Amino acid sequence: MATKAATKKIDSNKLIALYMDYVLENDAEPKSVYKFCKDVKIDESDFYNYYGSIESIRKGIWVKFYDNTFELLDKNKEYLSFTNRDKMLTFFFTFFELLTQNRSYVLFTLQNQKNKLESLEQLKGLRKKVKEFSGDLIEQANEEKTLNITKQNKSLFSEGAWLQLLFLLRFWLNDSSAGFEDTDVAIEKSVRTIFDVFDNSVLESIIDFGKFLYQSSKA
Repeated sequence: MATKAATKKIDSNKLIALYMDYVLENDAEPKSVYKFCKDVKIDESDFYNYYGSIESIRKGIWVKFYDNTFELLDKNKEYLSFTNRDKMLTFFFTFFELLTQNRSYVLFTLQNQKNKLESLEQLKGLRKKVKEFSGDLIEQANEEKTLNITKQNKSLFSEGAWLQLLFLLRFWLNDSSAGFEDTDVAIEKSVRTIFDVFDNSVLESIIDFGKFLYQSSKA
């Protein structure tokens, strides 16, 4: 009876590492799951335990970047006490640090597509994750507001956060500064801007003061 050849024991992290190495070493995406698995000497079943196609693993890599970002944030005991602005800022800094560690792969997979990132199929899973994260921040902020007029539109804010990430991704792809310092500055400025747009604390204070004056005039 023929015996099955020993194969590498892999999990999703190992599979992604094998895939990224394959792409960079061959300067090309694998033509099929069969070809990829044969070249890296793993069973097709090991691949299909985690992903159903080459396209799905390409999407999965971006989701993994996101998930790994939050694994790091969860280790920061102070993160939960941060303001929403600082949570967003820390997320972007950490996310782009991970991208930098994998810059060669990211540059390859996004080559010649810097100006049409919005339509890239491989980013759709990441888009969903980022919108959920930013939407949660707005929900938390809205719960602390007493006036409906000052509450923010969750859908609008989450879409704005996603467009912000795309802007920063384009910027980072073209950044040639030492240590990508210019990207760090862009992150700080963009986060400050988006929160200034959605921060209605001044408006809320004005309305509260107006109500106070109105009630006082009736006293």
